Amino acid sequence: MSQADFTMGHHVPEMEPSPFAIPAKKLAMWLFIISDIMTFAACMIAYGFLRNFTSNWPRPFHSSTVVSVMVMTFILVTSSLTMVLAVRAAKRDDREWAFRWTLITMGAGVIFVVLHLREWQDMIDKGVRMNANPWGSSLFGALYFTVTGLELLHVVAGVIALLIVGIGYRSGRYSSTDLENCNLFWQFINMVWMFVVPFVYLLNVAN
Repeated sequence: MSQADFTMGHHVPEMEPSPFAIPAKKLAMWLFIISDIMTFAACMIAYGFLRNFTSNWPRPFHSSTVVSVMVMTFILVTSSLTMVLAVRAAKRDDREWAFRWTLITMGAGVIFVVLHLREWQDMIDKGVRMNANPWGSSLFGALYFTVTGLELLHVVAGVIALLIVGIGYRSGRYSSTDLENCNLFWQFINMVWMFVVPFVYLLNVAN
């Protein structure tokens, strides 16, 4: 028995690992998500405040836009499921299927980006700008592009991260934990979109 096992003649019990301990990478991802939540929350609060206190706030969206948004929502929700399946396959050490599900998730993200950019182009064609709007308050354009652009930026970043980690995982460079961290970020993107849809779109459907 070594001296480290005794203190003042008494046996020192072996310390158990903390039940709250999490890997450093996962902790970093959670801290990033928490900080990102604050950013989105600030944008949404500002959007809600200005919308409620602006008398000529426009309601430019019609049924065609709502249908497009619902399709985009379905795609994101589906990608959330395929990402979960990718993580489950990774935990079984099934690298082939984990990579396939990751590719499907990436494909859904790319489709979402294309649809979102098409919607932006439609709004730009109608005269919406960051500092201009043909229907009412010019604040609408700035907030519309800021809130939806922030979501779009996160989806693009998520797709790039999935590509890098997915290829790295398949080659053995990354582990299932790295893929799980990507899953956390992807689920966060989905959660934010569920707030963007009612705030930005459904509350601004034309009467």
